[in-house]
Amino acid sequence: MTRTVVISGGGTGIGKAVAARFAADGDRVAIIGRRADVLERTAKEIGGIALAADLSEPAEVERVRADLAERFGTIDVLVNNAGGNIERHGGSGDVAARWTGNFRANVLTSVLPTEAFRELLNPNGTVVFVSSIAAFRGSGGTSYGPMKAALHPYAFDLASALGPRGITVNVVAPGFIEDTEFFRGTMDDERRAMLVGQTHTGRAGTPQDIAETVHWLASPGGGHVTAQIIQVNGGAERGR
Repeated sequence: MTRTVVISGGGTGIGKAVAARFAADGDRVAIIGRRADVLERTAKEIGGIALAADLSEPAEVERVRADLAERFGTIDVLVNNAGGNIERHGGSGDVAARWTGNFRANVLTSVLPTEAFRELLNPNGTVVFVSSIAAFRGSGGTSYGPMKAALHPYAFDLASALGPRGITVNVVAPGFIEDTEFFRGTMDDERRAMLVGQTHTGRAGTPQDIAETVHWLASPGGGHVTAQIIQVNGGAERGR
């Protein structure tokens, strides 16, 4: 059965890998993000649909909801992958501005579309939030980790609310995932060796690692898994 899959932050990295994984099954895939040119390239590559929008803005979320409803009617899988650390490259010394920025980038971009699209979700559908190892270990003094952590109890409550409809809700928390914009430009050989050294598997993660986990959660094999946080970090959260 062909499913309709909606993925935020689907133009690059993890989101692109997730989109490609579902598209390979013949599913209808819609990717959402702020950069129309990036989205269009990826959509053309995987055979999906690009919807440019800033998901931290309620009006744009409503526009996307109306578009999805008109195109597809319903949604089977919603993957909330959009996010990033706006404090990574410094910025204003204004604490409120930094925390508000990461709240918008990581919490609102997941909560607003989920609330707007939840009535479009088919029975036995799937919702997945992409969090981070930083939600468990901290993020070097930035607000990124706390904002990702905020998604966890939200996902638990949503799983309870949507469970009667057969909809599962889970969180995937990646660690060091190479070949993503999140780490690009911030990685020297020493830091890479340190992050890989924290794993038990002796390697960096890949976007495909996350894509396969998300795909499984949306498969019959993951049908009785809900209100869980699946860590995909090679054991790094436990330390060496």
